[in-house]
Amino acid sequence: MPLPLIADIFDVVHLQLGDAVMSWLTPVWVMGVGAILGLVLCLVLWGIGNLLGRIQALADLVEQPQSRWMAVGVLTAVYLAGALIFFVPWGEAARHAPVNRAAQGDPQGGAPVATERTATDLAATVVAWATACLVVAMGSVSLVSRRTNSEVPLAVREGVLLPLFVVVCCVASFGILGLTIVRKPTELLENLWAYPKLISRGKITKTYDIPAATSDFQEPKEVKIDVEIRKKELMQMIFRADQRVRVKTETFEKHSFAAQTINVAANDDTVWNRNPDGTSPFAELLVTEMFVRNYGTQPAKLEITFRNTLAMPEMFSVVYAAIAIAAVFLLYLAQRTFFPKLAAVALSTAKSEMAQPLFVILCTVGIFGLIVFDFVPYYTLGEDIKMLKGTSLNLILFLVLIQAIWAASTSVADEIEGKTALTVLSKPVSRRDFVLGKFVGIAWTVAVMFVMYGAVMLVTVTYKTIYDARENSTDMEQITWQICHNEMMQTLPGLFLAYMETLVLAALSVAISTRMPMLANFIISFSIYVLGHLTPLMVQSQSVAENVPAPVVFLAKISATVLPVLEHFSTDASFATGLPVPTDYTLWALVYCVLYSSVAMLLALTLFEDRDLA
Repeated sequence: MPLPLIADIFDVVHLQLGDAVMSWLTPVWVMGVGAILGLVLCLVLWGIGNLLGRIQALADLVEQPQSRWMAVGVLTAVYLAGALIFFVPWGEAARHAPVNRAAQGDPQGGAPVATERTATDLAATVVAWATACLVVAMGSVSLVSRRTNSEVPLAVREGVLLPLFVVVCCVASFGILGLTIVRKPTELLENLWAYPKLISRGKITKTYDIPAATSDFQEPKEVKIDVEIRKKELMQMIFRADQRVRVKTETFEKHSFAAQTINVAANDDTVWNRNPDGTSPFAELLVTEMFVRNYGTQPAKLEITFRNTLAMPEMFSVVYAAIAIAAVFLLYLAQRTFFPKLAAVALSTAKSEMAQPLFVILCTVGIFGLIVFDFVPYYTLGEDIKMLKGTSLNLILFLVLIQAIWAASTSVADEIEGKTALTVLSKPVSRRDFVLGKFVGIAWTVAVMFVMYGAVMLVTVTYKTIYDARENSTDMEQITWQICHNEMMQTLPGLFLAYMETLVLAALSVAISTRMPMLANFIISFSIYVLGHLTPLMVQSQSVAENVPAPVVFLAKISATVLPVLEHFSTDASFATGLPVPTDYTLWALVYCVLYSSVAMLLALTLFEDRDLA
C-alpha cells in the first residue's frame, strides 16, 4: 500500500516528542486522516458523476423533474434495502445474548444480562438509514446532472462550501504533517486496510468434539483445540456445549496469573468479553490453540463463536469523518439540483451574512474563548474536563444563537421593511422559496460556525485531558491517546444536538421576523430559549411540590404544549456522568428537531403569505 510505505518513511524521521504530546496530537492526526479521506471521497464521487453524466440516457433522465424524482425514489429503495440487509442486525435484535458474568471472573456472578434491542431502537435505526439513503440518492442523481456537475468548481469557490473547504483542508494538512509527529502511523493505518478483511472474519463459529472422561475419579484429560485468534482484534467469545466443560487459554498444567479459565454450563451460552482497558488473557499476538476438559458423562460438542473488531476501533472515526464530509458535499449539490430557486436565495443569504462584520467578530471571540477556557482553573478536583465541555458548548450555543437571530432579522424583517423582498419576489421566486431559502441560508451559515468552533473545541478537549493529568500529578503513561480520543468523540453528539437546537430557534426566529423587527425578535427568541429549558423543571415541580401557584401551573402547561422542549438537546447529564450520548437518543432528537422546525416554518409561511410588501 503506498500510504503505509510513506508512513514508514516518515516514521524514520519523526520528531522526538514526549508521551503527553503524542497522546494529545494522535487523535487530532486521526481526525486529519479522516479529512484527507473525505476530500478524496468527494473527488472520486465527482469523477464518477462526470463519467456517468456522459451517458446520454442517464443525463436526459435527470434533466426532467418528474423522472428525476422517480430515479431518487428507486435509488433510495435500493440503497435502503442494501443497508437493512448488510448493516442492520435483524437476527440479533430479536435474540437475547446472555452474558454469564461468573464465567468472566465476577465473584458475585449474577443472572445473565440480556442485550436485546428494542423495537424503538430498530425504528430509530431504520429512520436514520432511510434519511441517509435519501440524501445519498439525491446526491447521486445530482452528480449525474451535467449542469450540477459543471457547477461544482464554482460551488466550492463561493458560498458556504468555501469556508467549509478551508477548514477541512486545514485539518487535512495536519493529517500529512502529523506523519512526522505520530509514532508508528503505519500501525494505525493498517487498521483501515484490515477492515475489508475483518468483514469476512468478523464473526466465525467453530465446532469441536470433546471426548468424555475415562474415569470418574480423575480429572478429565485435557484436549487441545485449534483456533485462530488475533489478540488485538478479538472482542468476544461465545461458548455453548451440550455437556459441562472448562476452557482455558493455556494448558491446565500451568497456573500463570494471566491465564483465564471459562466454565461452560451445559446447554447455556457463556460469553467472554474483552476488558474495556484492552487487557487480554492471551500472551501471544496470534493464538493457535486452547485447551478443554469435559466434565460431562457423554462426549461434548463445543461451539465457539469468535467476534472480532479492529485492533484499534478508534480508527473508525476516520471513516465516519470521511462519510460526514461527503454527505455535506452531496447535500449541498442536491439542494442546487432539486430546489434551484430556494438554493439561490439560500446562497445569497449565506454569502451576505458571512460577509457581515458580526460574523467575523463572533467567530474570533468564540475561537479565542475556546482556547482560553483550556487554561482556566475550575477547581473541580480532577473533573475540569467536564466543566470545559459544558462551558465551551454553552459559549458556542450563545454565539451561534446571536448570529442566527441577527441573520433572521436582517435577511427577513429588514428586507421587508426596506422593500428588498418585493424586488426579489418580482422575479420568478415564490414566497415559499423566499422564506424557506432564508431559513436554509441561515442553517448553512450557523453550520459553518459550528464546524469552525467544533474543530477548535475537539483540539482543546483532547489537550485538556493531558493538562488535567499534569495538574493532578497523574502518571502520564496512564493517559493514552485512546483516552484523549474517547473524550473527543464524546463531545461530537453535544455539538450536533446544539446545532439542532439552533435550527429550532432559527426557524422560530424566521417566523417572528415576518411580522416583527429585530429588537422584538431578540427579546422573544431569547425568552423562548429560557422557557424552553425551564419547561421540564416547571412540569416536574407540579408532581413533586405541593401547593404550586396556579400561574406557574398554567405557564408550565402552555410552555410544554406550545414552546419547544429545548432540554431534549442538552448534554449536561452526559458531560456530568462521563457517559456518551446514545445514538438512538440523538436520532430521536433529530426527528423532534425536524418536526418542530417544520411546524415553525409552516407558521412562517402562513404569516408571510398575506404580508403586504408594498
